[in-house]
Amino acid sequence: MTKTFTPIQTLLLGFVVLILLGTFLLQLPTSANGEQKTAFLDALFTAASAVTTTGLVVVDTGTHYSAFGQVVVLFLFQVGGLGYMIFITLISLGIVGRFSVSGRLLLIESIARPKTIEIRKFVKAVIVFAAAFELLGSVLLTLVFAQKLPLGEAVFSGVFHSVSAFCTAGFSLYADSFIPYHDDGVANLIVALITIGGGIGFFVLYDLARFFRGLLRKDYPRKISDHSKLVLTLSGLLMVVGTLVLFSVGEGTKQGESLSDRFLTASFQALSASTTTGFNSIDIGSMQALSLVCLMVLMFIGACPGGTGGGIKTTTFGIILLFIRSVLTNRGDVSAFRRTIVLHTVRKALGIGLIASLYLGVLVLALSISENFPFMSIVFEATSALGTVGLSTGVTSSLSATAKILIMIAMLIGRIGPLAIGYSLVGRFKPKGYEYPTGNVMVG
Repeated sequence: MTKTFTPIQTLLLGFVVLILLGTFLLQLPTSANGEQKTAFLDALFTAASAVTTTGLVVVDTGTHYSAFGQVVVLFLFQVGGLGYMIFITLISLGIVGRFSVSGRLLLIESIARPKTIEIRKFVKAVIVFAAAFELLGSVLLTLVFAQKLPLGEAVFSGVFHSVSAFCTAGFSLYADSFIPYHDDGVANLIVALITIGGGIGFFVLYDLARFFRGLLRKDYPRKISDHSKLVLTLSGLLMVVGTLVLFSVGEGTKQGESLSDRFLTASFQALSASTTTGFNSIDIGSMQALSLVCLMVLMFIGACPGGTGGGIKTTTFGIILLFIRSVLTNRGDVSAFRRTIVLHTVRKALGIGLIASLYLGVLVLALSISENFPFMSIVFEATSALGTVGLSTGVTSSLSATAKILIMIAMLIGRIGPLAIGYSLVGRFKPKGYEYPTGNVMVG
């Protein structure tokens, strides 16, 4: 009997193939600077980190890799960020002008969107949004980098960091990431706008574009969807709370920063963690325990569904909170904005949260056994990998071979999604044609 793959399994296989291709390219002699050689495991780790748009690195991207190697890394997180299915779609549209049934299913799995929006139209919108944000970001960041670099280097650096920011990849050509620009308000604002564009979700961008177009034309629709309301509310709340926590802890006071610079650093780092971008404007390893815990919470929750970011997603976290509220208030339904959230969505949110927590717990336990680092650093590294963030306290390059493999698996799980990975491993169950008698179990 012929074995058929589910769309999620095919998507997972595609990412694995892309990682292996990237590994091959990064091991080529032309990918490394000078006489340096890239070990297979290091190339595999870099490719996995790029494809999953994580940003954890075992070798410095700016000094170890040549211009060719850096372009390979750029290509990998660009494809990984937008989803390789979009690129396949563009090719298929150019060749045959239509989707096959299997291609449509794969695209649905790789791009979250309401079923009411025609897939072809939505894919084109995704490409337009990505091109607009990355192009504008490239120009603006080039102007920023040109103040310190020759024009040619500034252009490449601008493009590299713009694409990295929009794809929430966290890769930087500089070993200290954005620390040299921690007090540059313009650079911080540019990066913030690009990362929000990538992390907020393509449907929200699509929805906001329709909303403002409706206002200008005085035409329908003049309101945003409930999904966008929940996303914008939770994203804003998480960023504000994260900023206030980091600011109140006093990060940056050791460098004698002013209150405005400290606030800029706190907001940049909170945004970087919550959108799972992974840039840092402060040495993460020097941060206090409370700050690290705050960042871990933001990284675990992550960005919004249907975007380039990772984590369990803001809406998942929001629905879990709404479910807890319904339990505490003894309500029979879960609701937001005077709308009831369907039971299937609530169950899916609870499943994602629980499965991701189990994944994280197992990963932390395994790393604690294999590595000899402080427990906080291990938990932070594991959370960063599963959330596809890329922030680190500085232990990534010192990980053992076993730990690197565990981190790569975690990054792939985080990119595809904990629940989707579970589906791909367990497979599909046929619905039962019967129900068991009710049983009584005490809890609490």
